Amino acid sequence: MKIIVPMAGIGSRLRPHTLTTPKPLTVIAGKSIVQRLVEDITSVVDQPIEEIAFIIGPAAKGFPADTKDKLIKIAENLGAKGSVYVQEEALGTAHAIYCAKESLGGSCVVAFADTLFKADFTLDANADGAIWVKQVEDPSAFGVVKLKDGFITDFVEKPKEFVSDLAIIGIYYFKDADKLLEEIKYLIDNDIRPSGEYQLTEALEALKVKGAKFIPGKVNTWMDCGKKDPTVDTNKQVLGFEQADGNNLVSEDVVLENAEIIQPCYVGKNVVLKNTKIGPYVSIGENSVVENSTITNSLIQTNVHISNANLDNAMIGNHAKYNANYTSVSIGDYTELT
Repeated sequence: MKIIVPMAGIGSRLRPHTLTTPKPLTVIAGKSIVQRLVEDITSVVDQPIEEIAFIIGPAAKGFPADTKDKLIKIAENLGAKGSVYVQEEALGTAHAIYCAKESLGGSCVVAFADTLFKADFTLDANADGAIWVKQVEDPSAFGVVKLKDGFITDFVEKPKEFVSDLAIIGIYYFKDADKLLEEIKYLIDNDIRPSGEYQLTEALEALKVKGAKFIPGKVNTWMDCGKKDPTVDTNKQVLGFEQADGNNLVSEDVVLENAEIIQPCYVGKNVVLKNTKIGPYVSIGENSVVENSTITNSLIQTNVHISNANLDNAMIGNHAKYNANYTSVSIGDYTELT
């Protein structure tokens, strides 16, 4: 089994945080989004993972030089080979997958790295394919699938009239990735892009017409990391899941000076809390100092210095300094607001 992770988007909706850190490498409760994603997929497919291939954007679009090393380490920690490809130009979802054509073969999961999920199903690897879906209240904002007798019959993009409430969350399984590669190559060779880009849904439709039967993989929770508020909420949900699983995410070397931690929280290594109360639902990265502050429901990265703050629903980047009266803030890496 292989996992293919297209993650070349610049994450413009999450700026300023993505100006210096690609969105999939944004850390949620101590782990990057992409690391949590591939770990969750591994638990669902319930098979050994041979290779994880990542498709990133060029350095000119904000991907730091060490991105490749970080991604390969994520794969190796799961016992898999790590491969990294670069999508030089944003030409659509199918084109992004095609950039990893050397890794497309056998059975694989394709997962776009801007979402997290929780599911209690185990993938049926004997199916031709599966598409992860989540029941939503307003399907008009999503691509959805229609079902008949347990199989997917149609893919409908942002339906204006109700046809289904099962939204596609961006994770797909293919029993034979070689067939997927053939369909994507056909799209590109014949310049088939009705929307201006080469889209995965076109390849899915072609596979279905040729007899492939796709089943739905229904997830219980779908967590969005597209904008600041949903990302902070995702941090809250992840911390809740970690607590339910019995995991303590507070580093043993945290220094507490007249300070209190209300669980669930993530506190990285070498963090100092003085005259401070944090939690619930707060993540603070390593090498940070928080003084004379109260923080709830917030996502704070590494090497941060916060003082005299009363924060809620806040997102603060790496190496930032904050000493101000605002409550719900969103400031990026190396920002000073004092």
